[in-house]
Amino acid sequence: MQAKYNRVLLKISGEALSGDKGHGYDVKELKAVAKQIASVAKLGVGVGVVVGGGNFWRGRQGDEMDRTTADYMGMLATVINALAVCDAIEKEGVEARVLTSMLISGIGEPFNYKVADRYLKEGKVVVFGGGTGNPYFTTDTGAALRAVEIKADALLLAKNIDGIYDSDPKTNPNAKKFDSLSYDEYVNLGLKALDTSAVIMCKENGLKIHAFGLDGESSIIDAVTGDMAGTVVY
Repeated sequence: MQAKYNRVLLKISGEALSGDKGHGYDVKELKAVAKQIASVAKLGVGVGVVVGGGNFWRGRQGDEMDRTTADYMGMLATVINALAVCDAIEKEGVEARVLTSMLISGIGEPFNYKVADRYLKEGKVVVFGGGTGNPYFTTDTGAALRAVEIKADALLLAKNIDGIYDSDPKTNPNAKKFDSLSYDEYVNLGLKALDTSAVIMCKENGLKIHAFGLDGESSIIDAVTGDMAGTVVY
């Protein structure tokens, strides 16, 4: 297999790790995702990973809480997922490191883009936890930020649907899927698959976005090798 990219940032939702359980981890799903990430790394591709925290907590769940507190709880959930994904990747025979936006002694290293770059050049997978480290930002924006900082060739969005639609295909059977969109088209249409702030950051830095479905044994690998359909925003 020939990789299409030299370096990617893969964004995975926390729910993708919970399978049908909807909460916590499905061991098979976690292993399957880690196996694909390890396979991509073995192709010589530098892989950074950002995992959401929705399988444990989303900041918006705390509607009766202080927003800042609720968001920090969500950031901590992403650190839990980063540790789980890192452990699962290493069990597949590829070295991985957790870098966090928050100083948590003994858990992971504080994020430093130079350290991340060095690890990626060494063939290690780098899993980023803690989002941006600030409230009022989603993990989408955190993923776009990390992708720009590590100079990724593409931001890969592994989603629970097979691309970006003009409306929710789960509730609208007539929803239209886009094969490609410009950044401006995405923003002007008011689409919600990815936060607008993340899309604007990608536009300003010329970072291609590739959204695809996570289902399938080789969906991540296919996205990296250019065989996966989905939606490209550029």
